[in-house]
Formats: sequence, structure tokens, C-alpha cells
Amino acid sequence: MYDVAVIGAGINGCSVAYELTTQEKSVIVFDMEGVASGGSGAAGAFISPKFSKAGELKEIIHDAFVYSIEFYEKNFPHLFKKVPLIHIAQDEKSDEILKYYKKTTDLKLNNTKNDFKNETVCLDGGIVDAFGMCNAMCKSAKFVKSKVNSLVYDDDMWVIDEVYSAKTVVMATGAYEQVIKEPYIQLRGIWGHRIDVKTTTKNKNSLHQFVSISPSKDGVLAIGATHNVHYHPQTSKEPYDIEQGRAELLDKASKTINLENIELIRDYTGLRSGSFDYMPLLGQLVISKETLACGNINFKTKKPNYEEYTYYPNLYMINGNGGYGFVLAPYLAKILREHILAGKKISKRISPARFFFRWVKKKL
Repeated sequence: MYDVAVIGAGINGCSVAYELTTQEKSVIVFDMEGVASGGSGAAGAFISPKFSKAGELKEIIHDAFVYSIEFYEKNFPHLFKKVPLIHIAQDEKSDEILKYYKKTTDLKLNNTKNDFKNETVCLDGGIVDAFGMCNAMCKSAKFVKSKVNSLVYDDDMWVIDEVYSAKTVVMATGAYEQVIKEPYIQLRGIWGHRIDVKTTTKNKNSLHQFVSISPSKDGVLAIGATHNVHYHPQTSKEPYDIEQGRAELLDKASKTINLENIELIRDYTGLRSGSFDYMPLLGQLVISKETLACGNINFKTKKPNYEEYTYYPNLYMINGNGGYGFVLAPYLAKILREHILAGKKISKRISPARFFFRWVKKKL
């Protein structure tokens, strides 16, 4: 029996495995394809804040950005590189947003000179070795390459596929099929595509405008985007048009930087997950049937009391990071570790229970 079973070996699941194994907990990790085989493996793994005027999502990504930079530098310096980041406005609206951001942010900004016509924000960001990082994080856990088909709670433990058992389960399955099916849990699948290209064009910065472009490394640039919200590998009738995806990435990249003598080296594709309110999900899952059966809960209130709900015992979710997986995952995994091991409360703004509450209100 294991202390914790993690289902999903993307950056979320691997971050959880790392946080708990470093606390000497026995952890088993499951993934149907392999470590970083989905959206995490297709990510450019750029470490960047969210450039917007205000909002809860900006705030949590800001905190996660500051935390993740320090986390990667301290624990995995060989898999992380701090690089100058330049975020470039796409149009007049984003131009105004960046001007406001520069006036109000508490992050240290750089006065880098550049030739871009639109407004820019320059600061120190970073790039993570996506595959290397995920593998390094779950190195101390047992890994099983298998799809989890059954999850049953019996005698104070979770039994997984009638073979493995764990006291606690953390679901980090992204936008792929959920093992525990609850009607209120709905995730947006965002198809990600990244290409590595060899080019004579030199680039020393991490550039972000219509797509993200990495600094040059041995004459190679990584170009990536979460640019297709309609394609899902498990439900789409037609296969993903990888040629068209490449063309779109190169076309968008060319609006930011002049690429010369391009040679395609490799494609990376995978499904990333986002929530419908764009905030991540972290915490216990509500048992909808049992909670609804409790007749004394007021669902018409504007300020719900999540503590009144009935939850699956020792079952947690970490999900919905959108295009900020490598920024948010270490930060969220730390919060989850502190909750599981020390009972520290998780903010309501990221609890999966918020979706249960909204789902019930629509039914009333």
C-alpha cells in the first residue's frame, strides 16, 4: 500500500509526486502513455506571469511565477534556465494593457532596448526542460504506465484497478477522461502544438506575442502555442492536421521575428487542460448525489459554505492550468502538500467545489 497515488504524469502530477516524496511519503504515479506524454510534453515550458490589468487569475499566476522561478532555480538548476522575457502587444487593446501593467506591477522590469513597434514588457523569465523536469520530479515515486479504469474506496483506502492501494489519491488527468465522473467537473481541452526549428536567425530572448519563441540554443528555436480549442484526440472525427499546425505557428512567429533558412526538426503535440472560468482547480471533490440529498443546504445564497458539502474521502484534484502549467504546478503542488500533511486550508477561489455550486444553481 502507498501513502499517495497520483493519476496523471504531466507537470501537475509530477509536481505533486515531488512534493510528497521529499516528505518521505510513498507515492505511486499512473499514466496511460508515459511521463509528460500529453500537453506537458508539448509545452514550451515558458515561465512567465500573466500580462493583464487585474483579476484573481492574474494574482495567482503572479504568486506562482515568483514561487516557480525560485523553486526551479533551487531544486532543478540543471533543467531550468533564467532568460530575458519580452512580451509584445498584439494590438491597440493589448498595448494599453501592457502600459497599465508596467505602471502597476511589483515585478522588477528590465529596460531592454528592442526594435518592436508595439508596447513591450521586459523582465527575467525562464524556460524549463519539460520532459527532463517531469521525469526528475517523479524519480523517487513508483511509475506505472497504465490507464486507471477503476477506483474504489474500501476499508479506509483507495483500491486502484483491484491491484494497487493508497491512503490518498490525487487526480491530475488534465482534459483527458476522468476516473471519477462528476457532472459538475467540466474542463476545456486546448490542443497544444510546438515545433523545434533550426534557423540561422539568432534570438537571445524569450519572445511572446502571437506565439511563444524560445532563445536560440545550438541554432534551434522552439515555437509553440495553445492554439486549437476545437480539436480533441479522443472525440474529434478527423485527425489533427499537423502540416497546417506547423504553417500557422511559423506564420504567427514571422510576425514577431524574421526567421531565415528554416529546417523543421521535431513536432510536439498534446492536450492541455483549462477550466471554464480560467482559474485552476485544486482540492477535494464533492460527492454530488450525497450533497444534493442533504436537504438543509442553501444553494441560493451568494456566499456558499463549502464545508457543508460531502466530499470523497482523501480524493483530490489538481487541474485546469491552461497554458501556465509549468508556472502554476509547483505552486499548487506545494499548497496541496501543505493541505494533505498539515491541514492547511485551500483557497475557495481554486476549489473544485465552486463548479459544483454553480452547477447546482443552474439546476434549481
